[in-house]
Amino acid sequence: MNSWQASGYALALAFSGMTALAFAMDRHHAQLTGEQEIARGRSRLLRLLGSLLLAAAVLPSVGGWGATVGVVAWLGWISAGALVAVLWIAAAPRWAARAAAAAAPLALLGCWWWA
Repeated sequence: MNSWQASGYALALAFSGMTALAFAMDRHHAQLTGEQEIARGRSRLLRLLGSLLLAAAVLPSVGGWGATVGVVAWLGWISAGALVAVLWIAAAPRWAARAAAAAAPLALLGCWWWA
């Protein structure tokens, strides 16, 4: 896997993870669904999914740059993913949720394919 592919996969996973973490909060969940409160089980599931996606974003980073630079790149991609998630959720929360739901499995499949 080259560094361009690793960058795309890491950004997609970081964006998806940050979006899941954002929609686990009452405010952003209300933007998405119109409900004022999120169910406790759904909130926990979204937090777990977001955490796992952020952790999975380290795989393409380390695969593309090695362990030392990959961890630093991973932290950068998490920051970039958070920025993209914030901007997209503010502009169009439903489209952000759809994009995150599509990006995560595609990025995981791409990481698996190139491993």
